[in-house]
This record gives sequence, structure tokens and C-alpha cells, in this order.
Amino acid sequence: MKVLVIGSGGREHTIVWKLAKSPLVKKIYCAPGNAGIAEQAECLEVKVDDFSGLLKIVHNKGIDCTIVGPEIPLSLGIVDLFEEKGYPIFGPQRRAAEIESSKVFAKQMMNKYNIPTAYSEVFDDYEKAIDYLKTQSFPLVIKADGLAAGKGVLIASNKSDAEQALTHIIKEKRFGEAGRRVLLEEFLSGEEVSMLVFSDGKHILPMVTSQDHKKIGDNDVGLNTGGMGAYSPVPFFSEEDMEIVLNKIFQPTISGLEKEGIIFKGILYAGLIITEDGPKVLEFNARFGDPETQVILPGLKTDLMDIIQATIDGRLNQIELSWNEQSAVCVVMASQGYPGEYEQDKKITGLDELKHREDIVVFHSGTREKDGHIVSAGGRVLGVTAWAGTLKEAIDKAYQGVGKIKFENSYYRKDIGEKGLCF
Repeated sequence: MKVLVIGSGGREHTIVWKLAKSPLVKKIYCAPGNAGIAEQAECLEVKVDDFSGLLKIVHNKGIDCTIVGPEIPLSLGIVDLFEEKGYPIFGPQRRAAEIESSKVFAKQMMNKYNIPTAYSEVFDDYEKAIDYLKTQSFPLVIKADGLAAGKGVLIASNKSDAEQALTHIIKEKRFGEAGRRVLLEEFLSGEEVSMLVFSDGKHILPMVTSQDHKKIGDNDVGLNTGGMGAYSPVPFFSEEDMEIVLNKIFQPTISGLEKEGIIFKGILYAGLIITEDGPKVLEFNARFGDPETQVILPGLKTDLMDIIQATIDGRLNQIELSWNEQSAVCVVMASQGYPGEYEQDKKITGLDELKHREDIVVFHSGTREKDGHIVSAGGRVLGVTAWAGTLKEAIDKAYQGVGKIKFENSYYRKDIGEKGLCF
């Protein structure tokens, strides 16, 4: 098979890396890709939202299946377009992807189908939102409705912080159209867990759990990011939790969407929080997570291409997922200043020292080739992923890998995975 992967981050590098191991896959293309992906796939300079350009690739290269990595093309309806043209593609249609692209839609679905989540109210008027704050206790969660690259969720510890956040989102339009509506949501306490399932619209297959580290600083302080690291599996997530999440969250969501005339095919990702009242949904995504993918897919023993084809064909019930018994840890190396302003084109050294390791892989998030060297080209630059028999060993290996890589003004958290050692 000839496969096209759409995207340019660590998630897409991990997908390409896994597909390269499949005997079903003979050639991989990636648009636009990055310097790491280019070692295993032919990268083509086409942006993820250039649908006419992507269609040309599929037609001219004879692509048998397209796999969508990021949320933007899904939210814009790339799956609908490709299906209309008769091209096999992996990912949910636009209306299904709205479970991620609109937090208001997702909340309405959860409320309608009794899926456990936090109480919230929706506002598109600044003054009404400010008035509502007078009735609330803090902390309070403030969410932009639309896509904001993982940065549209703010936790206000007091009324002043909340007013400032509403000013940024509604008045100053810092997230553009994504902030046209906001959700003011109760703050839930507990540990967060990421759980993903494959869905063909009727059947679901769960993946192993993982825990993301969203905040820029150690001990979860500072601004939200796209994710500074992850580990898998999560030791405090029990079999009972798994049953609850599958039966009270995932299956009702997929069935509820179907009742609304929406068939969800692809990856459904639930950002969960384990409260005293049980697991509840913080958010849904309609694709693989980043950096969760970097710790989930290395442990998958079943052929990923087999799963993707079964998902597209609606026969996931014929697939059985198999996983190894190891722990995996991913530490993200970022550019100093991220998630704010940062410099690019910093030469990266040390990557060759890790190329032949069987237990460490460096997934590229924001890199490109310049003058024969690999240089930084994003906020999140690399994801150093390691796996071992125990979580502690995997953490140690990941940081050993990080220690071998150098680029000017690099930054990474020093505590990825440590929460998992407390259980």
C-alpha cells in the first residue's frame, strides 16, 4: 500500500514510524512532514489545509489510504471531501470532528446523553459573563469554544483572573473566532488521564492509558502548552475505571452521535479527570493526542495499518488489540520561550547517538533541514521517548536520551512521569 500521512509534528512522526513497521505498507508520503519524518517517508511541501494540493498528491502518487494527524483539516471537512471523491481516508467527518472543534457542541452532547462531566454555562456576551462571575466560587475554568492549539483553557483562581481571561478571549479576541463563545465551567479536582479508542461508528477498541503534562513548568505550574511530555500506562487507573469509562463515556458518546445522525470513525480521545465521584470528561479530541501518541503507539503489537483499514471498513469487531507489558515515557524538548515567542533555526546535535537504540526513539515535532543540518523549527522541537520494564527505568532512559541532545536555548521539564511513581 501507498499511504499519505497529513501533518508535521511528533504525533505524525510516531504514526509514520509505526506504519513503516507494517508489511502492508510499501511507501509512505507525508505532507508537509519534518526532518525526522523525512528519514522514513517522502515529505511533500503541502500544507495541512491545502485540500486541492493534498488531493493532487493522492491522485498523482496513487495513494491507497490517507491518515489525518492534526485537528485543523478534520474540522474543515477533509474526510468528507476525500470520501466524496472516493479516496479512502482515516479520521472523522466534519460533523463528528465537531466534538473537538466546538467545546459547546461537546458539552451539549454530554449533557443530552448523561455523560459525566463538569457543570458549565455558555456565554457570547462579555457583560453577561462578567455578571455570572459574581455568583461563582473559585477556581473556575474558562474555555474558548473553538480550536486554540491546546491553549484555550484557562483556570482562574479568583474573580480578577477570570475577568482578565474573559477580556482576553471575548474583547481582545486573542483566539479569534475560537473565542466567540466561552464556557464557564466548575473546577474539578483529581488526577487527569488521557484515554483513546479506535471507533468505526459502532464498535470501539480501547488503547492503553496515558497521562499528559500540559503546564510549561515542573510541578504543573505556568502556562498551558500543547503538552510537555507523557507516560503510559497510568498506574492509578484501575480495571474498574476502565469499565466505567468504556460503558458510561465512550460507548454512550459514539451511540449518541449515531442517534444525531453522525457516524464517528477514527480516534476518539477523552481527556478525563478521576474525581471522588468517578471519572468525568474534561474534553474530547477527534484524533491522536500529542505527545500521548509517542508513548501509546510504541507499545502496540497489532499492525496499525490493519486497525486503520478495519476502522474505515466498519469491522473493528474483527480486530483484537495486543500490547506489550512495558512502560513508556516521552520528554518534550522545546524552544525557550514556548508557549510564547521563541527563536528557531537552532542547530541540533546528538541525534545520531540515539539512532540505533532499540529502547529510545526521538520523535521530531518542530524540525527542518537547513544547510545539511537539522535545526529547530517550532515551539515543541523533539519528543524523546523511551520504554522499559518499569516506569522508573523508562523515566531514567528518557532523560539519558535528552542529555545527549543539544540545541541552543532548549528547555524541558525535569519531572515527566514522576506522578506515576507515587502509586
